[in-house]
Amino acid sequence: MESLETLRDIAAVLEVPCPLAFQDVYIKELTIDSRKVVLPSQSVFFAIKGDRHDGHNFINELFDKGVRAFVVSKDYTIPDQLDDALFIPTESPLEALQKVAAAKRALVNYPVIGITGSNGKTIVKEWLYQLLNNSYRIIRSPKSYNSQVGVPLSVWKVGSEHSLAIIEAGISEPGEMVKLERIVRPTIGIFTNLGQAHDENFSDANQKAREKLDLFRNVDTLIYCKDYLIIQEELNEYPFEGIPKTFCWSRKSTADLQIGRVEQRDGQTEIQGIFKNNFIRITIPFTDEASIENAIHCWATMLLLGIENEVIAERMRHLAPVAMRLELKQGVNNCSVINDSYNSDLQSISIALDFLQQQHQHPKRTLVLSDILQTGKSDLELYTEVAQIIREKNVDRLIGIGPNISGQAELFDENSQFFQSTEEFLSTNTHDAFHNETILLKGARSFGFETINAFLQQKTHHTVLEIDLGAMVHNLNLIRSMLKPETKLMAMVKAFGYGSGSFEIANVLQFHHVSYLAVAYADEGIELRKAGISLPIMVISPEEQSFDAMIQFGLEPEIFSVRSLQLMENAISRKGTLETPIKVHLKLNTGMNRLGFSESEVNQLIVRVKNNKQIQVASVFSHFAASEDVEQDDFTRLQIERFEKMSTSILSHFDYPIIRHICNSFGIIRFPEAQYDLVRLGIGLYGVAPESPITDKLRHVSTLRTTITQIHELHEGDTIGYGRTEKVDYEMRSATLPIGYADGLNRKNGNRNGHVLVNGRKAPIVGNVCMDMCMVDVTGIPCKEGDDVVVFGEGLPITEFAKNSETIPYEVLTGISSRVKRVYFQE
Repeated sequence: MESLETLRDIAAVLEVPCPLAFQDVYIKELTIDSRKVVLPSQSVFFAIKGDRHDGHNFINELFDKGVRAFVVSKDYTIPDQLDDALFIPTESPLEALQKVAAAKRALVNYPVIGITGSNGKTIVKEWLYQLLNNSYRIIRSPKSYNSQVGVPLSVWKVGSEHSLAIIEAGISEPGEMVKLERIVRPTIGIFTNLGQAHDENFSDANQKAREKLDLFRNVDTLIYCKDYLIIQEELNEYPFEGIPKTFCWSRKSTADLQIGRVEQRDGQTEIQGIFKNNFIRITIPFTDEASIENAIHCWATMLLLGIENEVIAERMRHLAPVAMRLELKQGVNNCSVINDSYNSDLQSISIALDFLQQQHQHPKRTLVLSDILQTGKSDLELYTEVAQIIREKNVDRLIGIGPNISGQAELFDENSQFFQSTEEFLSTNTHDAFHNETILLKGARSFGFETINAFLQQKTHHTVLEIDLGAMVHNLNLIRSMLKPETKLMAMVKAFGYGSGSFEIANVLQFHHVSYLAVAYADEGIELRKAGISLPIMVISPEEQSFDAMIQFGLEPEIFSVRSLQLMENAISRKGTLETPIKVHLKLNTGMNRLGFSESEVNQLIVRVKNNKQIQVASVFSHFAASEDVEQDDFTRLQIERFEKMSTSILSHFDYPIIRHICNSFGIIRFPEAQYDLVRLGIGLYGVAPESPITDKLRHVSTLRTTITQIHELHEGDTIGYGRTEKVDYEMRSATLPIGYADGLNRKNGNRNGHVLVNGRKAPIVGNVCMDMCMVDVTGIPCKEGDDVVVFGEGLPITEFAKNSETIPYEVLTGISSRVKRVYFQE
């Protein structure tokens, strides 16, 4: 095969026929996530079944988005209404994804660097990119895409336009690396180290080393540190397909790169070595042991590639920290925050504490540590060792988070603090608990330490979506002041909290005692439950396969049709007799004509529900179609009349209280007579509301900001951007911003249709908006590279930005990409 670009090519790899109508369809993306489809007409969706998700359940949604190519399990029944899509049946969509990626890898003949190890994979990968980017056209794994799905998605991106690939691969159990090796087929291998992560899934460290070595079965050259004796031992016995060359380095014995003196001073480390009988040295702007080890791996790789050490040394001086790994940032109350919340094992804890020990800018050192997972050790054995390490590293205060470490509290110093969960920590601490100290966050991913990181950090000035929690609480209380004393409040946290983060927002709302939360899908509610949210949660769009899970996690489904009621009844039957009846919310169609029971179905609904003693009606509700539109007020009042009639009929047949609600954010403000027992607050939380007496009192919650990357001095005749649509006819000063349509900046803002604020002054967006960048006209605006830019927020309301984008604020907020970091702060 000479190329792998069309559906014909992909079908050929999977050894299935491809209908003529689809053969020449160009494919750019392979995807497994229905939420991250960028180019639907050029995508193939692999419907992978996982422990918690089944990709087949999202096929209709993807079809509606424009995807027309699906790789599915053979037992999947193709819906009749999707007959104009291509379905490729396979025994395993995951294996099919891996097979297609392996075929793509076979098409490239440039070097491929494969990296594995217990720690440092991502750092080494990202640093190699920094160090080699001037010498090669590099494609690398995004973030930590090192799993059974992450690796093939990474390898799919390799192309003829590149001259070097750097792919990261990780495993958690035996047998996984063999599959990844078939995809990556590295020519150069880097084995970073061997730690304790996932120890419980392997018989011993030797087995884990052998499993990791599977990545290098066919490698030409393997780079490793021979000071890891188990790696050296297993390498000597490993049955390689051929005999690979090795490039080893060591601090203790003779090696290809013999490390000599390592001197740390003034925030830098000088590393001396001997290579081919020559004394060489590099200096890196880091002093911790983790960075030193990672830098030496990069040094060895560059030497192997034949790069002169003078060039290497110069580039090493400019190494930059990699976000999300031991990153040091300014925190609240003159604190510094080190975020190392990607993994948590004994070796990485020791290395991270070494980095903490290097920090002398504050008199006090605090460690925030979660439960350490998957070590294979008993809690007593594990945390006895942890306590010893902490004492040796001169940590002043430990904050332990999780049931396991909390259960071993007596092993730690008396000034230590313990919390059962991240949520408990956040709900019981304020910024006042931290002053003039260095704080290391070391947590397993499942504990969500990114919320603690956001809590402790000062506001940043990168491309971020800032959420002012104080402003949100202000808006919540302002809306509450408009309600009757007996009226309760339901807060909508669907669509990732309107793009602002579901749990972070839910936690604030729970703290401030809203009565209910509402999510779109059961998965969102389950995540909130797992995160410790105990408020009642209504699920607006329960899916067929989700009713059992909703019962399990105490979620309350919306019932909007006879079929949805039947699905609920079926789930109850499967569960047997419930300890308590499941609460449901009955949706009535009063004119929106989207979901809900019609008036003619109400009697049947009453009979069905009354006859099932395991169902309890929590609420009856409906949805306004145009409560924001003055011209539609007559219709809104008609909806209220219909709702009053239908809901009164239902309530009269039950002998327990049932909540009624119809008002959304705009309805709360414009139709106070329809507040009933509860109102639903969504976009109003974020300061968006129609013209009313309270409009000016609402505060902006969300600010999308970025920085100036580069400034250009342009002259008459110059053009800007793709398509050269901006033609310069005067001496112009333009600024490039690191935000584009992949971040949520709508392309309609380009060509001077929209603007941003640069140092408080409007700067038109010029030329076409790019995927990752845009350009603005800053002529006459005093500014420099690195200056802050507001895309929307204070001074440029989201309503104005939405108007420029020819859309509504809802779409703007929910369209902000997940790669844009959310930063939460409270003044």
